[in-house]
Amino acid sequence: MNLGQWIGLIALTISLYILWQIKEALLLVFAAVILATTLNRLARRLQRLGIKSGFAKLLSITIFLVGVIGFFWLIVPPFIDQFEELGKQIPQSVVRVNDWLLEFRGNLPSQVIPSIPDINSLLNQAQPFINSGLESTFALVSGSLEVILKILLVLVLTGMFIADPLSYRKVFVRLFPSFYRRRIDGILDQCEVSLEGWITGASIAMFLVGFLSVLGLTVLQVRSAIALGVLAGFLNLIPNLGPTLSVVPAMAIALLDSPWKPLGVLILYFFIQQAESNFITPIVMAQQVSLLPAVTLISQLFFVTFFGFLGLFLALPLTVVAKIWVQEIVIKDVLDQWNIKPKTQAECVIVADNVEINTSEETAIIENEQAIIVDEDIEDKNMNDESADKE
Repeated sequence: MNLGQWIGLIALTISLYILWQIKEALLLVFAAVILATTLNRLARRLQRLGIKSGFAKLLSITIFLVGVIGFFWLIVPPFIDQFEELGKQIPQSVVRVNDWLLEFRGNLPSQVIPSIPDINSLLNQAQPFINSGLESTFALVSGSLEVILKILLVLVLTGMFIADPLSYRKVFVRLFPSFYRRRIDGILDQCEVSLEGWITGASIAMFLVGFLSVLGLTVLQVRSAIALGVLAGFLNLIPNLGPTLSVVPAMAIALLDSPWKPLGVLILYFFIQQAESNFITPIVMAQQVSLLPAVTLISQLFFVTFFGFLGLFLALPLTVVAKIWVQEIVIKDVLDQWNIKPKTQAECVIVADNVEINTSEETAIIENEQAIIVDEDIEDKNMNDESADKE
């Protein structure tokens, strides 16, 4: 390796190290890109109704904010009330269980009584777990400010991306060599189409899971059925783990009515999860995003290991985008070209005996022309959007 190659390798290593150090910030930027893509698609649909571009974007952001506020307004107050009541009933339930155990112990032979656990000893054994849970709750509350700041950052970035998306796209494309910019621009188009497909599929799956949950919980006469159904639909964004997380509050609230009702809720969520895993998601996602189930699970394990809960939440869209980049760059542009024979010497050598060619100047001219072509393509997209808005 010559000096230039060593410098390039060192620069690449330093760049990868810097990107790894700011991986959490990059995830937040990616979350903003997903949200901006969603709202931009909504704005395009509004433009088809005759609404101008600026007002359509503002209206899409307003609809999103109203939806977020409505989500928390629908979820938080009922859960607070129900869990307060659950907290009041837990001591009464403990007393009832203790009385039942004492009565049960009194009817047993004296030889068997020592083997029956006492409720007080069970509570003493559970005390370390209770203390650990309280410490985790305190840590969660103390970290809530950081979460709020991250959410605000994502919302601000989303607004910036929606306001002028083509300018940010042009900046990103210019980070690549001029001869490859048109190729990168095409890959970004494919990523946008794939993300829109994932958003459509995820929205349909969320609606169906939420509707089935509300319907089943209403039949079981569980309190706050609508709030629990909305939560189940939202958590369905997290494949495999989301349905498991959504069943916990539903079973806890069902415990307020009857000690046997949580079993019915568990059976209900089991059948909903089976329907979602075997019918809803495969049918919907097969038409929108072609991802193998094993690839989805492996991507979840990878992203949650290296990026935490945010990586788990964004695992599926990250996998969708990564699939496009690997397929287009690594497979098509590198591996598929690996065994292609180079051109013959007669085809490569075009320099005559008495002609001297300044290759550096020609390369610069070609690169400038390619850069201008890519910029013109992006400007043409902007002009097409503006003309569509005027129409």
